[in-house]
Amino acid sequence: MSGLKEWIDGVKSTGSMLLLGAVGVALFLVLWTVAALRLNSAVLLPAPIEVLRTYGELIADGSLAGDVRASIVRVFVGFAIAAGLAVPLALLLAYSRILRGLVMPLIAFIRPIPPIAWIPLAILWMGLGDPPSYFITAIAAFFPIFLNSFAGGSSLHEEHVNAARSLGAQPAALLVTVMLPSALPMIATGLRIGLGQAWMAVVTAELIAAQSGLGYMIQISRLGLETARVLVGMTVIGLLGAVMIGALGVIERRLIVPWHYQK
Repeated sequence: MSGLKEWIDGVKSTGSMLLLGAVGVALFLVLWTVAALRLNSAVLLPAPIEVLRTYGELIADGSLAGDVRASIVRVFVGFAIAAGLAVPLALLLAYSRILRGLVMPLIAFIRPIPPIAWIPLAILWMGLGDPPSYFITAIAAFFPIFLNSFAGGSSLHEEHVNAARSLGAQPAALLVTVMLPSALPMIATGLRIGLGQAWMAVVTAELIAAQSGLGYMIQISRLGLETARVLVGMTVIGLLGAVMIGALGVIERRLIVPWHYQK
């Protein structure tokens, strides 16, 4: 009975949050509509119904699907590159004081450089198209993933390391079976932040160094004063980013660190 009561309470809580979210969205749409009517200019601020109509047009002609697909691929590739490099490097530096001393000054030097500053070099090295977008997206996602993974690896208790060593664990085993599980909560946080950074960076890269994608669509629409299309691109980015980050959160709670959350 207690389990059933907890489930009912959870359903009620979820329903309340959904209702509040729906009310918040409705209020935002009302304010948007009022502002659009007051401005009376589709260039400055089109009404929500105009943006919705533009959604329908772009879906019907297939252009929106193509741009969404191009941006998602770039985000996934850049994010995968960043995660594949950042997590192992962070754990290695957390484990080895010598490597940490060699590499961390370089990390500290490169980290403040914004991803957009790399675009000229990316175009010079790789030309236009997908490769510079992969590079910029990976740069943007790398540092949040690295810093959180490094913090997770550095927080490992010394007694855990000593216990594993006393059982004969070699450095590779320490990294994989002791440090990695201990750092997983922080790694998961870094992945969520890095994915958000990847979306921001890919749009920046597409504004300058690509000929497809949502960022490119926003740029072309801006030049043509098609503000409704600009807002379509912006809202699609927000929806996709929220869905992907939410999916990472679900994976984290269900698979990666179930012990980190209350059941």
